[in-house]
Amino acid sequence: MKNYELRSDTFTKPAEAMRKAIYNAEVGDDVYAEDPSVNRLQDLSSEITGKEASLYVPSGSMANLIALYILGGRGNEVLMHEQAHTIHHEVGGAAAIAGCMPISVPGDRGVMKRSLMEPMVKKDDYDIAHTTLIEIENTHNFAGGTCWKKDDLKEVRSFADDNSLKIHMDGARLFNAVTATGMSAAEISSYTDSVTFCLSKGLGAPMGSMLCGDKEYIARAKVIRKMLGGGMRQAGIAAAAGIYALENNIFRLKEDHDNCRKLAETLNSLSWASVDLDKVETNIVFAYTEPGKAASINEKMAERGIRAIATASNEIRFVTSLMISAQEIDQVCEILKDL
Repeated sequence: MKNYELRSDTFTKPAEAMRKAIYNAEVGDDVYAEDPSVNRLQDLSSEITGKEASLYVPSGSMANLIALYILGGRGNEVLMHEQAHTIHHEVGGAAAIAGCMPISVPGDRGVMKRSLMEPMVKKDDYDIAHTTLIEIENTHNFAGGTCWKKDDLKEVRSFADDNSLKIHMDGARLFNAVTATGMSAAEISSYTDSVTFCLSKGLGAPMGSMLCGDKEYIARAKVIRKMLGGGMRQAGIAAAAGIYALENNIFRLKEDHDNCRKLAETLNSLSWASVDLDKVETNIVFAYTEPGKAASINEKMAERGIRAIATASNEIRFVTSLMISAQEIDQVCEILKDL
C-alpha cells in the first residue's frame, strides 16, 4: 500500500542532489569557527535575513531557547501567542532553562494585537516579573500555518518600541511566509531583533536551524549554544545540506501551498469535515470533525495510506511538503472522497 506523508514537513528527506552536496562538503571544527561550510551557511543566512550575523544550531527549539535566554532573561516575562509552539511543544525550556515566564496572549490567526498585549506588560513594581520580550511565530503552526502581514508586523514593532521590549521571531517556516506574503525574508526580519528559521522542514535538509541577529547577540548566542551542548565539530556535513536548501528549495514552496489549498478544499467538501479556508495560507490545514471523531477518522485514513495527526478530539492536522507531489495530492483527495 502506498503511504502519503502528511503528518509534518519534518518528514522531508534529502534528495539525491542534496546528498551529493553533503558528500562533497568541506569541513573543519565549527567550535573553533573553522568549518568553511558552516561559515558559508551562516553568511548566507545573514544575507538572506538582513541581519549582521547568524549561528547554526542543531534545532529550532534550541534556537528559540537561546533567544529566550538572552533577550528574555531570567526572572522576566515573555509575551507570546496562547498557541505558541514554545509554550506547548518545547518541553518547558523557557522556564526550566532560560528562566523566563511565557505569558500567553490571545489573537486571531496567531497574531497578537496591541490592545491585547497592552494590559499584560509589567515594568514598574520591584516585586513583579518585568516584561522584556515579545515572541512571534511566523508562520504560526497551530493557527493553521498563518502569516504575519506587514501591518501586523509594523504594529507589534511599534508596540515593542513604545514599551522598550525586544522582539524574537520563531520563523521555523519563515520561507513559507515569504512565499505566501510576497515579502522578502529580510523585510519580515527587519521588524524583529532576532529571528530563527528551520532548514529541516519545507526546505528539506535533514537537520538544523539558523539563529540570526546583530553581532553582539550572536557572539553571546554562541556561548549559550555551547553551554546547552550544541557546539558541533565537523558540522559542515549537515551545513552543506542547509546551503543546498537555501539555494534550491525556497522557490518550490509554492507547490506545497497549492497542494495544501487543493487538499483543504476537498476536505471542506466532505460531510465529515470542515475547514476554515480563510486560514489556509501556506502548507498547513486543520480539518474539524464532530467531537470525539478525529482519532477514529485518522485511523481510517491511515488504513488507506494517508498519514495525518489527530491533534484534538475534533481536529486533524495535515501538512504538505516536498514529500508529496501534486499527483499524489490528487490521489489523496480521491481516497478522502471515498472514505
